[in-house]
Amino acid sequence: MKANKIFYTVAIAVMSAVAGVYSYTLIFKPKPEVVTIEKNAVPATFASYSAAPQAGSVDLTYAAEHSVSGVVHVMVKSHETTYYGNPLYDFFFGPGGSVQQQPVIGSGSGVIITKDGYIITNNHVIKGADDIVVILNDKREFGAKLIGTDPTTDIALLKIDADNLQFLKYGDSDDLKLGEWVLAVGNPFNLTSTVTAGIVSAKARSINILANRENRFGIEAFIQTDAAVNPGNSGGALVNQRGELVGINTAIASQTGSYTGYSFAVPINIAKKVVADLMEYGEVQRGFLGVEIVDVNKAVADKFGLDKIEGVYVVNAQDDGAAYDAGMRSGDVILSIDGNVVNSVPELQEQVGRHRPGDKLNILVRRGGKKKQFTVTLQNVRGTTAIAKTDDVPRLLGAEFGDVPAKIRNKFGLRGGVQVKKLYDGPLKEGGVREGYIITKANRVPIGSVDDLRRVLTMVDEGLFLTGVYPNGRVVYYGINIEE
Repeated sequence: MKANKIFYTVAIAVMSAVAGVYSYTLIFKPKPEVVTIEKNAVPATFASYSAAPQAGSVDLTYAAEHSVSGVVHVMVKSHETTYYGNPLYDFFFGPGGSVQQQPVIGSGSGVIITKDGYIITNNHVIKGADDIVVILNDKREFGAKLIGTDPTTDIALLKIDADNLQFLKYGDSDDLKLGEWVLAVGNPFNLTSTVTAGIVSAKARSINILANRENRFGIEAFIQTDAAVNPGNSGGALVNQRGELVGINTAIASQTGSYTGYSFAVPINIAKKVVADLMEYGEVQRGFLGVEIVDVNKAVADKFGLDKIEGVYVVNAQDDGAAYDAGMRSGDVILSIDGNVVNSVPELQEQVGRHRPGDKLNILVRRGGKKKQFTVTLQNVRGTTAIAKTDDVPRLLGAEFGDVPAKIRNKFGLRGGVQVKKLYDGPLKEGGVREGYIITKANRVPIGSVDDLRRVLTMVDEGLFLTGVYPNGRVVYYGINIEE
């Protein structure tokens, strides 16, 4: 989402199943100070009092003052292309219509996490951006480099060339309590450095916006609050009373596109793992259990003969998955991971999503009325414990890729795509692809970069269906076998 232009409109829903764990501005007005009047004073005068918060009271001024300088305004520029043509003609003879392009300006927020200029924001804030500009609270502007993105958590990492910046320290999102006061800091409707307040309404909330057909590994374990969040807040900070970063504001539940009561933030314990991966590897290292799971409710308990409503039910432990290799089986009920109780799919996703392939998890399950402990070594999407490298796409597909020349993009009205610059022996060559081919979609997912192609590859086991066009305008589709 480019905030101020596009917003998430969602309906709160309970996620009933996941295809495997393969897996903003209401002004907060504090209660007025109580002022007493001395009875015996003639004339009556105001008694002196201290503005310091009394024991048990809520004072959010420290958190506000120490967080606004660590939150930035993220401005993005992209181009919206409209193509006017005949699809049937295009299929046989290549694009023959006219193209119109208009610049699109969007904005959101970001959080400085290091003094040398690393910034967290949402993936939907910068998705498709041609240029990214970061505006600090002191009004300085910097061009930003995109380090990496993770659509499965809607997190992106930016870098600006600056030093000695005020940044926010990580808090612990696990320590948040229901009813605890938090602040949302961001730039709703381009209103710079806006602070709103609310309480934690729920944790590990799924609203079904990240996990879908095109992103079946999406992790949704949002912190739900009633702090006012609006378009432009996306990517901003959720902080606790100590001014520590505990979440990245991401979405709202609304039928109008503006705040109507609830907002949602990615827990920082998930976001900081994503950021660490992007810094170290250039991409997220996702660990998978290799199970299909559902929440345990009355219907599930009745269907599978469970005597208690607790935990997460394993519908299928895949034969070659990490859980199966450790001894877990279909029908097990997962009760905890590393001592952390899990009673919903989002809670389980949150625990697993913090780890990489090769990490070991202690999982407690209930099987046939008895509790059993298993040590599971997480695998990557291909069933090994290896860490993925940024050159995996060229290696797996046998090609070198590059940006699509602007002349070709403008000629055919392409918003994205990656071009095959050089072919080696490998799946693309075997599938008939030739040099110059521009991949615009892979398995129906729009491709705007090699990172997009890499993410699609993590979601498939054997086959890849490519949609693209050659520089002469011929639209071609390929079925590629990528089984190793």
